[in-house]
Amino acid sequence: MRRKFTWSLLLTAVSLGVVLQIVSGQGRAPVSPELAARRNALEKELHEIAIVERKLMIPMRDGKRMAADVYRPKDTSKKYPTVFVRTPYNFNYWDVRNGLPRDMSSVIEAVKRGYAHITMNERGHFFSEGNYDILGPPLTDGDDALKWISSQSWSNGKVGTIGCSSTAEWQLAVAAQGNPAFAAMIPQGFGAGVGRVGEYYEQGNWYRGGAVQMLFIAWLYGEQNQVRPMFPPNTTQEELIQASKFFDLAQQAPPVDWSKALRHLPVMDIMKAAGGPKGIFADDMPVATGGAMIKRTPNDPAWYKGGLWHDNMKINVPGFWFMSWYDVSVGPNLAAYNHVRKTARPDIANQQYAVIAPTLHCAYTRATENTIVGERSMGDARLNYSELTWAWFDRFLKGEENGILQKIPKVQYFTMGINKWQSSDTWPPVGAQPMTYYLSSAGRANTGAGDGALVAAAPATDSPDKFSYDPMNPVPSFGGNVCCTGNAVQGGSFDQRKMEERPDILVYSTEPLKEGVEVSGPIEVTLYVSSDAKDTDFTVKLIDVLPDGRAYNLDETIQRMRYRNGYDKPQVWMESGKVYKVKLQAMTTSNFFQAGHRIRIEVSSSNFPRFDRNMNTGGKNYDETKGVTAHNAVHHSRQYPSEVKLTVVKKAATAGRGSR
Repeated sequence: MRRKFTWSLLLTAVSLGVVLQIVSGQGRAPVSPELAARRNALEKELHEIAIVERKLMIPMRDGKRMAADVYRPKDTSKKYPTVFVRTPYNFNYWDVRNGLPRDMSSVIEAVKRGYAHITMNERGHFFSEGNYDILGPPLTDGDDALKWISSQSWSNGKVGTIGCSSTAEWQLAVAAQGNPAFAAMIPQGFGAGVGRVGEYYEQGNWYRGGAVQMLFIAWLYGEQNQVRPMFPPNTTQEELIQASKFFDLAQQAPPVDWSKALRHLPVMDIMKAAGGPKGIFADDMPVATGGAMIKRTPNDPAWYKGGLWHDNMKINVPGFWFMSWYDVSVGPNLAAYNHVRKTARPDIANQQYAVIAPTLHCAYTRATENTIVGERSMGDARLNYSELTWAWFDRFLKGEENGILQKIPKVQYFTMGINKWQSSDTWPPVGAQPMTYYLSSAGRANTGAGDGALVAAAPATDSPDKFSYDPMNPVPSFGGNVCCTGNAVQGGSFDQRKMEERPDILVYSTEPLKEGVEVSGPIEVTLYVSSDAKDTDFTVKLIDVLPDGRAYNLDETIQRMRYRNGYDKPQVWMESGKVYKVKLQAMTTSNFFQAGHRIRIEVSSSNFPRFDRNMNTGGKNYDETKGVTAHNAVHHSRQYPSEVKLTVVKKAATAGRGSR
């Protein structure tokens, strides 16, 4: 028998024009006594120290309202700075589907330290109104939120932002709007907020080298929700709070085996084939950023209409930038950090700090005394993130002269191989110099058992290494600098020897090093290549090879040949057999290659599903179901000096643990 709520609330599914009645107890999983006790204890502690305002509906300039929870100290005689978290993810204080209480520890910590803490859902998620458009409305919604926060009677007018991944990516473009309330930011794992910066045209991690990074297909499956139920505008705050105990308005997406789903062709139909909702991935919908993302080119005007940050947008907000070596976009992240240091006002440029950890995406605080990333041990990779965070906010939101800017270096970076935190005033580190190796072979660099080598000078004559790339049998992604692909790719560092048994992978290695070498900074690869296809891809991995043969991947890149002359230029097709010079998108890392180790690169034409497959036809790729095999070659000689240029730090590097 159904029981009506005493307040008799109705939900309207706006886009469908239907009415759903909320009934008590629906949708909520059983809760154990232990979890219930934990939730009650957290709530009790929170209410003892804070004024709690949940499900406030904050109006935006177009009339849509964004849902927010506000927590602030009980002493109303003072004004408080605000820690602002804006996210597409569920922050309901009770997890309706799983029956788990939200961990309120960060909120409690903020209030105890004298801050208001606000969490707001992005447009089109959960209780927030409007339709979701990936990074589309932040330039207005983020600015409007800052204006609302700073205008509150309890606010001291200063707002700081923090968050990782989608909770960080919006911060950059909003910071560039110049809102006077935006006093400090801590963006973490923020690559999908970076559009174009310098040579990078990744457009929010959508591309690398012109190839599509497939991570967003899996991610958007659970995020693009244009059709969803919403509450009537006259629903009271009390009714919304009551409803949130039973409903969070999240779509219930069935689980997907992405290792299989991402193989579907054509690519533009992957979401449909997986049973996902319509939205901005492949559907031409009237959204701010210009319709279907999969149909765009890397310099499509649509990328410049939404919420991405581009390097023509000045940021004048103190920034504490967090990155990690096995994240999807550490290269453009570091480029963005350096760009702001060069272009901000001098006082603000001097208030940009960075941390680069040896972890996966957003895994900073999960580092342990023996941090394992994939299969490789990074040793003790911990850092006192909480102390750094609060010292940063105390300095810029409270105005405390706590010495944080003098106590920490501009750049704290973890060097793998010696498993040590190091510091520098710049990135790359002071003293970094280029070191160049040239590709060489007798034409048999295929597989790890081949004769490919990295040598000090280009060989006199060309003995090209040839291989076939069949898009129906691509090189599978194995580890790497990834995020958000479900079960399709496991990120991190893995022994690549099994992969190197494939004949479509060319392997080039140095001799065992007589002395250790620290590579900290960009790794630039220039290849001279040919193909019988109109268009194809070339991929590269950088690898640290141990004396026992284990080969650990450090970073990876790709170049789609049609864009070899630039992403802001027309696409150019290859002529069969003609040799082309191509500079791949730079990789970056900090790794100490110990004496006895080898430096290695792998070259191929696919890394799937990390990147989409080039069908080799010269077509659009995204709408194709059949490809052709490309017969590709890498040339290396004085005439065709294929090379890898490393950034080497000339200083004594000793094994051990750096200071934290």
